[in-house]
Amino acid sequence: MNPIAIVLIAIALIGILVLVGAVKIVRPYQRGLVERLGKYKTTRNPGLSLILPFIETMQLIDMREQVVDVPPQEVITADNVVVAVDAVVYYEATDPQRLVYNVADFFTAITKLAQTNLRNLIGDLELDRALTSRDIINTQLREVLDDATDKWGVRVVRVEIQRIDPPPDIVSAMHAQMRAERDRRATVTEAKGYQEAAIARADGEQQAAVLSAQGRKQAAVLDAEGEAQAIELRARANRLRLEMTGLGEGAAAKSRLTGIKEANADQSVLTVEYLSALETIGDGRATKLVIPAEFSGLLGTVAALGAAIKDDDTDDEVRPKDGLPIPEDSERVELAEPDRSEVRER
Repeated sequence: MNPIAIVLIAIALIGILVLVGAVKIVRPYQRGLVERLGKYKTTRNPGLSLILPFIETMQLIDMREQVVDVPPQEVITADNVVVAVDAVVYYEATDPQRLVYNVADFFTAITKLAQTNLRNLIGDLELDRALTSRDIINTQLREVLDDATDKWGVRVVRVEIQRIDPPPDIVSAMHAQMRAERDRRATVTEAKGYQEAAIARADGEQQAAVLSAQGRKQAAVLDAEGEAQAIELRARANRLRLEMTGLGEGAAAKSRLTGIKEANADQSVLTVEYLSALETIGDGRATKLVIPAEFSGLLGTVAALGAAIKDDDTDDEVRPKDGLPIPEDSERVELAEPDRSEVRER
């Protein structure tokens, strides 16, 4: 082969190698860290990038979120219970330069850091609190790791506790405690059911008693109203009877007075009628009867009439001033003149 051809082929191969070494492609989720002769030069963004072969080198850094699995470890709680704990840490790179130059082995460093802080957090809690406070532990551990890894150019996104396993004897005791708690809750629930039922029955009885009392009250009111109406009706009937009786007596008195006027009766007949009226008044319910002053004159007339009748008691027939005969079967009345100031009390 021609030596010149061999040289040209060698130069072409060297050119191809140089071109391949000079051309670099940075993916969208990567950053290119360029060093020239072992010294940091720049950071290249995604896309096509050219470097000087044999003089510059490029290290690609993955900027995506990544996960670190923290190995299980035994941790002693505040109440001296040994538990097995493991967790996972999610992080993403924020500064490729610090991630490469500030920490030698990032995965080992963040694993040890997570284990140490996890022991500290669990050691400050009792077992029951540790089992029920995973969210609090996750938040506190993430904050601690994020502060510690900030100088490494890394941001801790979140931390998740995978498991907290107590010893078998503690697990058995916890199961017994849970069974007892469930039994207690069942007993409390049953007691509350009985209590609510008793309250419901008491409310029903109370409402029934109230309704019964209201019924009796309404019945009593109706009875009282009926009795009141009956009394009112009887009173109206009595008043009507008295009114009718009074009207009848008034009519009779008017008729008697008319007869007396038509007969032209003298003073003696009027006196007898006046005495009859006083007798009727005296039969009332009043306890006192006041005799008017003019009654003394009437008594004098009656006395004179009685004396005249006594003087003529032997006669077969006695005729008064107006010439009227006195019947033979008439009863003789002897009157004495009373005291003019006498007041009768009944």
